[in-house]
Amino acid sequence: NDFSLIDRRAEENGVSEASSAIHENVGFMAYNALAGGMLTGKYFDGPPPVTDDPQEARARQTLRTPRGRMDTVGWGRTLYRYRTAAAVRAAQDYKKLADEYGMSLLEMSIRWCQSRPLVTSTLLGHSNEQQLKECLKAAEARKPLPSSLMWEIDRIHMRNRLPIFASERVGKDWDGEGEIGERIP
Repeated sequence: NDFSLIDRRAEENGVSEASSAIHENVGFMAYNALAGGMLTGKYFDGPPPVTDDPQEARARQTLRTPRGRMDTVGWGRTLYRYRTAAAVRAAQDYKKLADEYGMSLLEMSIRWCQSRPLVTSTLLGHSNEQQLKECLKAAEARKPLPSSLMWEIDRIHMRNRLPIFASERVGKDWDGEGEIGERIP
């Protein structure tokens, strides 16, 4: 199931109870733990080009040298949910928090995901060898994240519990203007 810092639906929709050893004892494999690459921080330096970038020349350049799946035509449209204004804001807040605790956003995201009681395994995604090495290092970390960090992660989460489905453009007309989702709190 899709599960990350910015997509915690599984904790709220009953999946976590089903995955519990005291209930159904069904394993839960988290995928997209890096939210299509958004939780690596690599998309913070500019919007992916396919649907977001208004500068054609920059978009064409990015298509020639993609940072990851969001910089491709097909995946770029599919992964839009991770680029809503609320999702980007949450990812940036998580990045600041990771920096405060002396780790990368990627490391914090993987370690947080693996620490959740419902998760039995995490599918690690990567777009290059360096990112694979960083994913493996984070996945192999045995020391739990500090409780103070977990508290701050939850505080960011509670500002908007599902940022991938929140939008500042809800309710506008449907001629290419509106988006499905809830208004950002």
